[in-house]
Amino acid sequence: MEKIWKFYENMNEMVYASDMDNYELVYMNRKTLDMYGYQSFDEVRGKKCYEVLQGLDRPCDMCTNDCLRPGYFYEWKYYNPIIGKTVSLKDTMLEEDGRRYRMELAIDMTLQEEQSKTIEEMTQNTKMVNDGLKLALAEADPRQAIEVFLAYLGQALESERVYIFERKEADVHDNTFEWCAEGVIPQKDVLQDVPFEAVKLWYQTFERNKNVIIRDVEETKETDPEAYKYLKPQDIHTLVVSPIVSDNKIIGFYGVDNPPAEYLNHVSMMFKIIGHFILSLLKRRDLVKRLEKMSFYDQLTGLGNRHAMDEYFSSMKEKDSIGMLYCDVMGLKRINDTLGHQEGDKLLLRACDSLRKVFSEESLFRIGGDEFLVLCKNIPEEELLRRIEQLKKEMESANALMAIGHVWCPSWENNGDALLTAADQYMYENKRKYYEMQK
Repeated sequence: MEKIWKFYENMNEMVYASDMDNYELVYMNRKTLDMYGYQSFDEVRGKKCYEVLQGLDRPCDMCTNDCLRPGYFYEWKYYNPIIGKTVSLKDTMLEEDGRRYRMELAIDMTLQEEQSKTIEEMTQNTKMVNDGLKLALAEADPRQAIEVFLAYLGQALESERVYIFERKEADVHDNTFEWCAEGVIPQKDVLQDVPFEAVKLWYQTFERNKNVIIRDVEETKETDPEAYKYLKPQDIHTLVVSPIVSDNKIIGFYGVDNPPAEYLNHVSMMFKIIGHFILSLLKRRDLVKRLEKMSFYDQLTGLGNRHAMDEYFSSMKEKDSIGMLYCDVMGLKRINDTLGHQEGDKLLLRACDSLRKVFSEESLFRIGGDEFLVLCKNIPEEELLRRIEQLKKEMESANALMAIGHVWCPSWENNGDALLTAADQYMYENKRKYYEMQK
């Protein structure tokens, strides 16, 4: 869990965590170590939380473990005789690799006047996070869950825009999620492949376990000109940005544009809490994406399968015209039997590449071992015939002959099965003629 703890290392509040099953301490931030008189966490590593924090020889009678669950904070107050202070406590459960961790944030109530605003903000943050997560997790679609969460944050923070950027292998960043207030121009489509240089100084701040807070974007014109070139055209005045960390690696960041200036510290404090949950939502999205790919795409060619074909059919409207090609790869069985399935797969991939050169990816489906289907919505019949002739040239060039049967219908009228049957019959007729000519 080190990737999570490091974000709490320099907080002014005490943060510590223990294993909920064996009570062993797994983390104490610098503030906690100072309060208890330790120089290093190594001095207490593996000791029981009740021994170190409460000076007891058995689990605390007031232990709140039974009250904790992921994503929610249990709040209470307690006078700690070891440090001689009354503290306001916020407890939650974190889970990783089958282990449960109790994380506790303690605010020194003896400095109540100084900390009263912080306590109020933490309470607001906790409620905001809880309410936002409750709305997000109610969504079955993980992408929609993220969008709902960002919308909730944007509205609650009275901001103009909330977003997530994800880092790609080419060391560029894509704006993958965005919420905009009414009247604010969306930026997601133009903020793709943003170079690392534009956010390089931000990453240096992230690596110091801090968020980026800009109180006046004009101040960055000299101090961070690369970022300024992106921020100024978006009419950004203030912002807070926080990293997304997975396996101790920064994989992107999330932020909010133009919240009220007086909210900036409040937002930054809240962002230290929600980073772990945003990462969880992104991982949930990635898992569903992988499952969808397995369910809707052919593993060899990457084309849609019959499930994807059915989805395409369901998207058709009655007045849509449709062009359909039913294609059968010729000689696949002979190659599999004589040269092996690896050579057969190469033939299938050559046929697939021929189709890709003529038709868009979303129009192509592999619906059998040697059968491909092409679906073209609202394509003129003349254009369909032209592309068939182009496909024949591509097949010849790739040495990947396919028998082709095609149909074109001016209106869909939910007759996909009938059109498939007709195209299949035309394909077999084309196949029969070909073999007759080979005799």
